[in-house]
Amino acid sequence: MDDAVSIDTLAAVAAVALVAALVVGLFPRLPVPQVVLLLAGGIVLGPHVLDVGAAQDVRVLADVGLGFVFLLAGYELDLRLFREDAGRRALLAWAVSLGLAAGVVGVLVTAGMVRDFFPIALGLTTTALGTLLPVLREKGLLRGGLGRHLLAAGGVGELLPVLVMAVFLGSQGRLVALASLGAVAVLAVFLGLLRGRVRDDSRLAVVIAAGQHETAQITLRGTVLLLLTLIAITDQFHLDAVLGAFIAGVVLRRWVGESAPQLESKLDAVGYGFFVPIFFVSSGMALDLPSIADAPLRLVLFFVLMLAVRGGPALVVHRHVLPLRQRGQLALVSATALPVLVALAEIGLRSGTMLRENAAALVGAGVLTVLVFPALVVALDRRPAEPAPAPAAGAAPG
Repeated sequence: MDDAVSIDTLAAVAAVALVAALVVGLFPRLPVPQVVLLLAGGIVLGPHVLDVGAAQDVRVLADVGLGFVFLLAGYELDLRLFREDAGRRALLAWAVSLGLAAGVVGVLVTAGMVRDFFPIALGLTTTALGTLLPVLREKGLLRGGLGRHLLAAGGVGELLPVLVMAVFLGSQGRLVALASLGAVAVLAVFLGLLRGRVRDDSRLAVVIAAGQHETAQITLRGTVLLLLTLIAITDQFHLDAVLGAFIAGVVLRRWVGESAPQLESKLDAVGYGFFVPIFFVSSGMALDLPSIADAPLRLVLFFVLMLAVRGGPALVVHRHVLPLRQRGQLALVSATALPVLVALAEIGLRSGTMLRENAAALVGAGVLTVLVFPALVVALDRRPAEPAPAPAAGAAPG
């Protein structure tokens, strides 16, 4: 397969990324996440509109961008959440979603509406935490009790479907997938234990600390090396590497310790500044519009099922810990899906377990969730303004 990057297509993709950022900056009240503009720009560039280029022209960089999406999501996730009530409720809600998805898709299979039971059922349980992070962080929704529930629900909805897909839908066989997952787990444990053995006053620690900034950027270079190594594990971008990128983000947060905020800002600059926009624009270019146009009701069906199957359990499971408005926000965040759906569709098509029309409709429904649900989450955010501090005793009023 030719993995050469077309500089003309890359320039067009970079232009879309810049325009999307400018539109969001110039129209801050626009209720559309930037990722939607990137996807729409990709559709315009793609073969069904302007035909400027194809997703294959920037595949390598898009694969790195998808890796960054999962790495940043893993980096944001605090595993200690799963020892708290927020994590336990997130796990329960996902388990209920999985059961609902199996039942609903089973009915669709029996009715002859779909044939690819497993990938569609699993797709209905996913959450796009990496996609939502910029929106949630920008709007201040990650703070407080709601923020912990949002992160827990997003982490579960991103990690567990990826784990299940890697085992049951991998194109290299189930035993190979299990061995790969085991290797990733061993590597994560090894890196975690190694961090505890590196003394803060050792020469290596001193060199790394001194080379984090300016021209050396040792920590950032090591992160990029780790991510690219995971992607290069296979000659094509398999889900095992995506799972590895997620775990790498979790491990990195433990490794950097107090330097986490500094590294996070650098990863944001490299990831969101270049690679991640390429992934989303490329996803828009690859969207199979004719298949969606031939069966638009299929897309609408998947969209409704995502909200009901993934968002519904969040409303019930969190009824005693969050008010109705915040449960609505949590349900909408939980039901927003895209990167995992893109990976799921790709793996399902490669392994022959998914029909092309269902893959297109599922990804299209994911695009629709990204277009609609985050805007509703922001619209539901009606927090009162911070009260002004009371004047000191004896002070004259201003």
